[in-house]
Amino acid sequence: MMVVPPPLKHLLCLALCGAFLALGGCASGGVGDMTASVAASAKSLVGAREMGEPLMVQMFVASTRRDDTRVGDAVTDGGVRHSLVLASVPPAHRPGAIELPTFGKPDLQRHFALTGGRNLTSERFASEIANHLSGRVGVNRDVLVFVHGFNTSLDEARFRLAQIVADARFGGVPVLYTWPSQSSVFSYVAAKERATSSRDGLEALLRDLAATPGVGRVHVLAHSMGSWLTMEALRENAIGGHPDLDGKLGEVMLAAPDIDISVFANQMARLQGRARVSVLVARDDRALNLSSRLAGDRPRVGALDPSKPGDAAQLAQLGVRVYDVSAFAGGLIGHNAFADAPEVIRGIGAQLNHPRAGEEPSMAMLKAPDEAEPLPKAAAPADAVASTASDASAH
Repeated sequence: MMVVPPPLKHLLCLALCGAFLALGGCASGGVGDMTASVAASAKSLVGAREMGEPLMVQMFVASTRRDDTRVGDAVTDGGVRHSLVLASVPPAHRPGAIELPTFGKPDLQRHFALTGGRNLTSERFASEIANHLSGRVGVNRDVLVFVHGFNTSLDEARFRLAQIVADARFGGVPVLYTWPSQSSVFSYVAAKERATSSRDGLEALLRDLAATPGVGRVHVLAHSMGSWLTMEALRENAIGGHPDLDGKLGEVMLAAPDIDISVFANQMARLQGRARVSVLVARDDRALNLSSRLAGDRPRVGALDPSKPGDAAQLAQLGVRVYDVSAFAGGLIGHNAFADAPEVIRGIGAQLNHPRAGEEPSMAMLKAPDEAEPLPKAAAPADAVASTASDASAH
C-alpha cells in the first residue's frame, strides 16, 4: 500500500510520528473480521501452492485482547482467547512486503487477506495443535510462536506472521500470541502494563506447547516490546523449573528487543544458560533510541552497536548470539529489518529450518561466528527492501 510522500517541510514531523508508532512495529490498516470456516480438508499449515494460486497459511492464535477490532485495549477478563485462522498470501508476493489494498476489498491474486477462521476453546486449541502435528517428521514437527510489539492490531499481527511463514519457508505450525498494545507514544507506559498483564498467558502457552504430543521444538520469534514479554514468560517458566521447556525450547530470536540492558542480563541469568537466544541489533534504530529516551536514557538491547567496544563488551557478557542487521535496516526508522529485509527473513528461516542433530545453525549470510570471533558485518543488501507502506508506518 503506497503512501504519497509529504512535503519536505513536514518530513521531520513525519519521522518523529513514525518513530512513535514504530516502537513495537505496527503495520498499516487491516481487513475486516473473517467469517468463513477453515477448510476441514487442510492437512498442512502451509497449504499446497500451485502455480498462480495464493499460498494458504493456517495459524493458531492466542489472544489476551478484550476488543480485537482495536489496536490497544484492555486485557480480557477471561484470560486467553483462542482461534484458528486462515490467511492467504498472493502468488506474486515479494519477500519482505505485506501487500494490502489501498481501499476496498482485497484481491487474493494481489493482496494478503483473511479468508477463514473459527474460535476455539482452550481444550480444542490444544487438541487441534496436536492433530496438526500428528504424522509430521523432522523440522515440520516444530512450532513457531510469534510475539509482536507495540502498536500492532490483530489483523496486522496475523498478516505479519503469514508473511514470516511464507518468506522463511517455515513448514511447522505457526502460533500467534497477540496482546493489546497501544497506538500512541503517550500510551507507551500503559502498553508496558498491558504486556505485563499478558505475561502469564504466554508463560502457559509456551509450557503447554512444549507438552503437546508429537511436538519437535518450540521456537519463539519476538519483536520490540514483544521481546520483553517473551523473556519475562521464559523467566517465569525458569522459576517454575522449566528453563528449557523440558528440552523442547528451540530458537529464541529477539528482533530489535526493546529491553533495558540490565533487565535483560537478569532475565538471561534466570535461564541458566539453557535457552539458545539470538539478538538482532541495528545501531540506527530510531524507534529504540526514542524508547531509550522515554526510559530515562537507559540503553535498549536492540540498539546496541557491536562496532563500539563498550557495546560489544556488554553484548559479549549476555551469553547470546548477536546478529548485526544495521546494513539491512532501511528507511527513516530502521526498526523492522527482521521481516522487511528479504535477506534477514531468509536467514531467520534458515535458522529455524536447520536440522537438530547437534549441528551449528546458520543464518546464511548473517551467520553469527563463535563467541571468540568478531561480531559479523552484514553486507549491504543486493536489492532495496520492498515494503507496502512507508517506513513511517513501520510494519
